[in-house]
Amino acid sequence: MFWPEEGTAQFWPLVLAIAGTVMATVASLHAVVAKRETASVIGWVGLVWLSPILGPILYYCFGINRIQRKGQRFQKGVDRSFANDLVRSRRREQGSETDLPFGGSLASVVAHITGKPLLSGNNVRLLQGGEEAYPEMLRAIDQAEKSIGLCTYIFDNDRAGLQFIHALERAVKRGVEVRVLIDGVGSQYTKPSAVFLLAARGVPVQTFLPTWVPRMASYANLRNHRKLMVVDGKLAFTGGMNIRAGCRLDWESSHHVQDIHFRIEGPVVSQIQETFVTDWNFVTEEKLQGDLWFCEPERVGTIRSRGISDGPDTDLDNMRLVIMGAIASARHRVDVVTPYFLPDDAIINALNVAAMRGIRVRVVVPLRNNIRPVQWASMDPISHILMRGCQVYQTDPPFDHSKVFLVDDEWSLIGSSNWDPRSLRLNFEFNVECYGKELNTELSQLVERKIASARRLTLTDLRARPIFAKIRDGLARMAIPYL
Repeated sequence: MFWPEEGTAQFWPLVLAIAGTVMATVASLHAVVAKRETASVIGWVGLVWLSPILGPILYYCFGINRIQRKGQRFQKGVDRSFANDLVRSRRREQGSETDLPFGGSLASVVAHITGKPLLSGNNVRLLQGGEEAYPEMLRAIDQAEKSIGLCTYIFDNDRAGLQFIHALERAVKRGVEVRVLIDGVGSQYTKPSAVFLLAARGVPVQTFLPTWVPRMASYANLRNHRKLMVVDGKLAFTGGMNIRAGCRLDWESSHHVQDIHFRIEGPVVSQIQETFVTDWNFVTEEKLQGDLWFCEPERVGTIRSRGISDGPDTDLDNMRLVIMGAIASARHRVDVVTPYFLPDDAIINALNVAAMRGIRVRVVVPLRNNIRPVQWASMDPISHILMRGCQVYQTDPPFDHSKVFLVDDEWSLIGSSNWDPRSLRLNFEFNVECYGKELNTELSQLVERKIASARRLTLTDLRARPIFAKIRDGLARMAIPYL
């Protein structure tokens, strides 16, 4: 049938209007049923109705598939028999909770959240910057005898990355079993990719959820943001540091980054290894088991530790709950160092209640963020905590990517999580909670040094911003539900 020209002109707008209404209705109903945060529901519903056709498409691409469906597939990718084998293969020694700070209540909260025991007998050593961390990691690779599992978000093909590539190649030639897992976005920051170079040298390497959207994908979700390396099942490195030359402040670089990492020995290494082999199994379906990858735990220190996995799967909200539990347990101080500060209302309220209880609450963030919209949007949560007595400090460049969370004098949280929606809801992260006065003291001294050279931000400063800056920050804040 042929439509008259005039009828066709009237027909297609009607079809598009009906299609847009149906798509917006379906997307709105899905958001109402599936999303847990009211702000996120309102944000998406507003978008799908105010942007016909485009809004529902954006919701389909970013609101459904990348968060829920693939997150569920991640869990299905690890079959039940393999998960049970991991539980049986763990040779764990649980620490006593009778003499823990906070009467053991915080340890009980985290045990309930994670389902993992707190392990005693660990040694955790702070490594400041790539100038300390990289030589330690490379030495461990060169001394490996059985196995090396390495997972990282960014692995650049630069001076630092090539050192790791060559070291891993040497390990493979010695007969060491090596597995390298790099995030699909983090592998694209340099060309040719480190994935290509590793594979060309015979190093078993895979990418986590590969994507064909390059630099724009730095804002993508459902990324493997974990930084883990386990050698011979008994020595681990974890924290927030990627593999790139800019992390070494003693090298020339146009993009220097302040960061920290940690060297860990003891029974908790088995929990770190469990996270790595689970991720590797999801990507490759290869099951890394037995004495090659797990070994009998040795007590080598006095720190009690527990690994905390977090991600948009069965581990959803682990870190948010741990953070709120730790803040609620504080008796005299809370210190937070994070590059990205966009917590939700629940965490903001927890910080404010702690400050009103007389707890000293300090938050340390970079003066200049490497993702400008995040810095603009962060002015809103910062203003809310400043109004209740929390203190905020801004550190001078180079960009500070460090992540530290301290409560009182014994509890420390280290790892890869930032205080933003992507880390706390949309990406796969790994952290370690530690009970130990010496480690807490060392990290407290690090925080004090940062604060000593930082600029304190006040409500007066925020109110004195030019009107265009307030408008810009307010518009950036509106994007938080979409992150």
